[in-house]
Amino acid sequence: MFMRSLLAAALVLGLALPAAAADKNPTPAPAKAVVHNDIVDLAVATESLSTLVAAVQAAGLVETLKSDGPFTVFAPTNEAFARLGQDTIESLLRPENRDQLVAILTYHVVAGEFDSFDLQDERGLTTVNGQDLSIGVGVNDARFAATDIQASNGIVHVIDRVLLPREMEQASQRQNRSHH
Repeated sequence: MFMRSLLAAALVLGLALPAAAADKNPTPAPAKAVVHNDIVDLAVATESLSTLVAAVQAAGLVETLKSDGPFTVFAPTNEAFARLGQDTIESLLRPENRDQLVAILTYHVVAGEFDSFDLQDERGLTTVNGQDLSIGVGVNDARFAATDIQASNGIVHVIDRVLLPREMEQASQRQNRSHH
């Protein structure tokens, strides 16, 4: 379903851009007219991001991610969240763990719009929660599943892992070592 949506979006853009370029009297911002969805709407319409949508809603970040931005969002798939384990996901979605969930989700958002071409020149980006991400063939240890999905208020790159802020990653590693 996600690939079908991505292909449909690419087809619409592919048909709209040459027509806009050929027009001698272009209307204001023709490419933006094609992009109707903000980051939240785009995620809601993408089946493989339903867990992310639930997390954004539980964290109270919907209005922020619907605002003007622009934002770059590294969006973990449902499978990426599943790797955390169902107990962890359920725990993070509880109201009493909202601050922890907000810290994790804001670690996936960068102020500004960075497409895959821009990311090739970046070695690191600072997230809206103030911590740095390492950029390479992926972001931190996550790989890109899809890149450059344009929204009206930014750009989305789908990734195959949930990124954890440094202190949470270290705590998780300590916990995993103590269980082995």
